[in-house]
Amino acid sequence: MQNSNKKDNILILTQRVDINDDVLGFMHGWIAEFAKRCEKVTVICLKLGEFNFPSNVKVLSLGKEGGESKIKYLVNFYKYIWQERKNYDIVFAHMNYEYILLGGIIWRLLGKKIGLWYAHGKVRFELKIAEILADEVFTSTTSGFRLPSKKLHVVGQGIDTDKFQLSNQYKNPDLFSLITVGRISPVKGYDVVLSAINIIKNKIGNFKLTIIGAPVMTEHVEYLGRLKNKVRELNLTNQVEFIGALPNDKIIPYLQQADLMINASSTGSLDKVMPEAMATGLPIVTCNVAIKAVIKEDWQRYFFTAGDIDQLAEKILFYYDLKQSNQISELAKKLREIVIKDHDLKNLVTKILDLYI
Repeated sequence: MQNSNKKDNILILTQRVDINDDVLGFMHGWIAEFAKRCEKVTVICLKLGEFNFPSNVKVLSLGKEGGESKIKYLVNFYKYIWQERKNYDIVFAHMNYEYILLGGIIWRLLGKKIGLWYAHGKVRFELKIAEILADEVFTSTTSGFRLPSKKLHVVGQGIDTDKFQLSNQYKNPDLFSLITVGRISPVKGYDVVLSAINIIKNKIGNFKLTIIGAPVMTEHVEYLGRLKNKVRELNLTNQVEFIGALPNDKIIPYLQQADLMINASSTGSLDKVMPEAMATGLPIVTCNVAIKAVIKEDWQRYFFTAGDIDQLAEKILFYYDLKQSNQISELAKKLREIVIKDHDLKNLVTKILDLYI
């Protein structure tokens, strides 16, 4: 960035720091990119795992990995934001607006500028308070922050396009490879995907569906069991594979070898895996309304109505025909160009730091 390269000292607050985490592993890349632009980066996380940062990054954990109590989390939080107060000038809270509710008044009294990243369809009362306390609010698309706010900046999703590259790997011309990625939860619509696959299974010859993800909540373990039962009942055992959770980096080869990404999520905000797939040149079919703001032109080509199994089946067949007629390559380049222009990680960090000034 122009004004803050090796100038700003930033405090980043996030839920987890762990390069191997299947949900928040990407934050490792975000922190590393902030470290390239800032003099000092102090990170406070709830739970700490494996990391590999340059020397100007200091990571502090509230203690969840060690089984600390919630009271201890709170004690550690206030201890850290006070003892490190001279090591940061700006605050960046990722998703967890609770950090701003807890520390916002203190940071304002200390003269720290406060930024909140929030990208989710849900709007709770606490989010409204956090928006008041924050100086700036950042989100990935307009659907990611649904409160009216003059502080709001739409800055993209932050995809490491150096890692998520167009595939140089051989794709089997005789196999139509489908993939869906996300935590195992009813809101992700996996049952809709399986039902659509069942409709077209006799129309696309040799195909495979790879499901990457695991239940995050205990109550969703039963849902995973129901999905596996459905696969058996539909006689799709040889075509559907449950991989389980994978770290962010480990997903890349699966995206590069696939022909189509299916996203049946009903969260209403942009799932990060969609622009990640696009960065590898992988077409997507989704019911997520956030795709309208991402692709803009011809977005209908990639969209189906939530819960509409027949429409999803038609979209899958459309892309199957595109593969058969060798028309995917130009589409792949276009999708990657969108991500580089609007959702690249380097640009995102630059925009965020510039907006604090």
